[in-house]
Amino acid sequence: MIKGIKTYGTLFLIVISFFSYSQIKSKKRTIINSNKTGLEDRAYWCNLAVKIAYPVIHNLAKGTLKKNMPLEVAPHYAKQVEKVTYMEAVGRTMAGLAPWLSLPDDETSEGNLRKKLRTELIKGLSNAVDPASPDYLNFRTDYQPIVDAAFIAHAFLRAPKALWEPLDELTKKRFVEEFKSLRNRKAYYNNWLLFSGITEAFLLSVNEQYDPARLDIAYNKIKEWYAGDGWYNDGPGFVMDYYNDFVIQPMTVDMLRVMSKNGLANAKEYEVAVQRMVRHSTFIERLISPEGTYPVFGRSITYRLAAFQSLGQISLLKKLPKEIKPAQVRCALTKVMVNMFDKVPGNFDANGWLQLGFVGHQPEVADTYTSTGSLYMCTLGFLPLGLSADDSFWSDGAEEWTSLKAWNGKMFDKDHKLEN
Repeated sequence: MIKGIKTYGTLFLIVISFFSYSQIKSKKRTIINSNKTGLEDRAYWCNLAVKIAYPVIHNLAKGTLKKNMPLEVAPHYAKQVEKVTYMEAVGRTMAGLAPWLSLPDDETSEGNLRKKLRTELIKGLSNAVDPASPDYLNFRTDYQPIVDAAFIAHAFLRAPKALWEPLDELTKKRFVEEFKSLRNRKAYYNNWLLFSGITEAFLLSVNEQYDPARLDIAYNKIKEWYAGDGWYNDGPGFVMDYYNDFVIQPMTVDMLRVMSKNGLANAKEYEVAVQRMVRHSTFIERLISPEGTYPVFGRSITYRLAAFQSLGQISLLKKLPKEIKPAQVRCALTKVMVNMFDKVPGNFDANGWLQLGFVGHQPEVADTYTSTGSLYMCTLGFLPLGLSADDSFWSDGAEEWTSLKAWNGKMFDKDHKLEN
């Protein structure tokens, strides 16, 4: 059905035909949702995720990513955009959609669409590391590829059977070579250490030669930079922003999972990291206002929904604390998505590519390292799509989230600090 589509806006109209959904509405801070199973919410999430990701995945498969992706940059942009933005788009899109793409095939409308996207992504990944392809991605020059190669590696870790194992042997060999080529550059002394660490963790996971020093440095510094109560410093000093969610918490947990499995860290260290992310996720859930908005502070606010990666990953791992029900996360995040993408025009250009901004088109709020490809970090907010449609996250009836309960004068759980 997708063949022959000329614009990505047209594709979205077709995608909508796969699903029927009603928009979550609020009136006087009360949830109105006629579908108690949450399947309409899931359909809405699927529609939005596909609308965001399709231009990247489809063009990479066709070898037209560099030809068709716009190159919008922030004011005073400080990089060579042609060398970095395309891999930004690919890696970040993959990392967010990986859990959803890893679900087993089925004959539902969602399942058919998911299979179509996964097939195109596998084809596109071959182009990404083929020097003869017009969409060959730059791993070899500049420092930024350290970042976005890590998101590709993270996607492979999240969905090895769906995204790594189906690749042909030559493509796998090329990815391994490209990942190893990053070692001639060093990461900055902050969350970037995790980019080197997660890439080496992936190489370890597929029994390739890895650099244990990069793993040790990443973990030991992150452990040293733990600030307490579920928050890490980003480097030697504390920074109040969403980088605990964009990078630090999820990559620390997934890197440690590989390390503990291979005897480079003990199981307790992994469990502690998970506990810290669980605690952090409670803050993020409480930051969602009764109206379904969240505070705009810190760097990289144009990454939009990526601010909820930790909360989404804890939901995906089914480790939410007892005071947070899966359905309240679903309802809160759905409301955020509606507010962010349905209320104000300009999030997408005429061809369906994301534009610089937080809600709508606001290039002036973008940081000097932000270009079109950077924006696809927002797919990290869709991790719970990796839960099957019959999981309680989707099947339970609507629930009010913490701030909504509190401001409606209802009972809500008190907050308690994490001791470790």
